[in-house]
Amino acid sequence: MSAYDRIELVEGDITLQETDAIVNAANRTLLGGGGVDGAIHRAAGPELLAECRTLGGCPTGEAKITKGYRLPAKYVIHTVGPIYRDGSQGEPELLANCYKNSMDVAMSNGLESVAFPSISTGAYGYPIEEAAEIALKTVAGFLDKHPQIKKVRFCLFGTHNYNVFSETIKRLKRSDEAA
Repeated sequence: MSAYDRIELVEGDITLQETDAIVNAANRTLLGGGGVDGAIHRAAGPELLAECRTLGGCPTGEAKITKGYRLPAKYVIHTVGPIYRDGSQGEPELLANCYKNSMDVAMSNGLESVAFPSISTGAYGYPIEEAAEIALKTVAGFLDKHPQIKKVRFCLFGTHNYNVFSETIKRLKRSDEAA
């Protein structure tokens, strides 16, 4: 079985995902914001903000875990994506680290299922086509080495983002099978 077979794509609301953890595309303070971050904080309730205040923020590319509080997911893994400038400022490595470090946190906490948004592709301006390839390749590479994680779901906001991820995963699966 290919690692890509343990990845699923859905279009929808990440705050409704019934996985062990959902990933929050947070800002460096971890104290809430717009987009996915604001939606997760609103859905989880004020307890999430209170716990995040104890974490001392998070550097770009790193990940930290909290409880999920009022969310269906038991945990929230917070990661800070890079702000896209031109792709030559370390953005690809930082984005890959968001996914890798979030998966490390999930595994070290014994979690078997994780739902990711498309990190950095909203207000941080990362081009969706590049971001999808980095996200899917990084997660598949991690899953190849770590069978403990049974399922990774990409919960994508909007039809365009879903379609880009869908086309990218099909292409990556084909090249993986041909290798």
